[in-house]
Amino acid sequence: MEPSRNPESLRRSSLVAEVVTLLREVIEKKGLEPGDRLPTEADLVASLEVSRPVLREAISQLETLGLVQVRRGLGMFVGDRDSLASCLKLVRTAMAVTPRDLIQLADLRTALEIHASRQAAERATAADVAELQVLCDAMDRADLPYEEAIGLDFAFHRRLIAASGNELTLNVMSVLQEFIVEGMLQTTPRPRDRTVSRRLHRAILEAVRGGDSDAAEAAMRKHMEVTRRRLETGIEGPRASAPRPVTTGPDGGERREERGRR
Repeated sequence: MEPSRNPESLRRSSLVAEVVTLLREVIEKKGLEPGDRLPTEADLVASLEVSRPVLREAISQLETLGLVQVRRGLGMFVGDRDSLASCLKLVRTAMAVTPRDLIQLADLRTALEIHASRQAAERATAADVAELQVLCDAMDRADLPYEEAIGLDFAFHRRLIAASGNELTLNVMSVLQEFIVEGMLQTTPRPRDRTVSRRLHRAILEAVRGGDSDAAEAAMRKHMEVTRRRLETGIEGPRASAPRPVTTGPDGGERREERGRR
């Protein structure tokens, strides 16, 4: 049976996106610094005139981006915009993430996300599709800071798995978050190639929107093939000191110009 797709679900998704924007504006306009306390949940519900579930979804999205930290029993605080990069730096130092590890992780992600994409195409509600659309649109902003774009990229994939209805896969994705984002950092050039990112992610979105599980699997497979190929060819990514010129092929992959040999 086709999932229910109703105006109320779309309205809720739109409200979540609006609350995310409002909370970011509050942080910026008040000049709040990392570690500053945010208003309580009750105060935000009253001032923004939204329900607790909508507020909590918005807070969850901001947590994914590292812009808000929720400390159980203490409240909500402004996150460090560099917390994502700092966290990954710590993980690399403590656990020695190697390119081989990331390639193996890409294989695991491929298995998990291809299956999740098929399930999402079969089960996604209008609200799921609307939230994936919001994340795609936000990721495509030209003025988006690099680390925030990576956070939104991860949020898109996590939301896709949530739409599949498989809680265990979602938990695995959360446990592996730091490693997955590290892989994204190593396979995403700086500056980001928004054209390639848009094509890969929107192909998945449109397949899910159309309820086409075969197309969703094919789109995700293409995405993960690009990711694995970039890892295998040693794409320099954001920490490169002198990358070779890059051109983008028609399949979303990258081609590098060879330097002349002496």
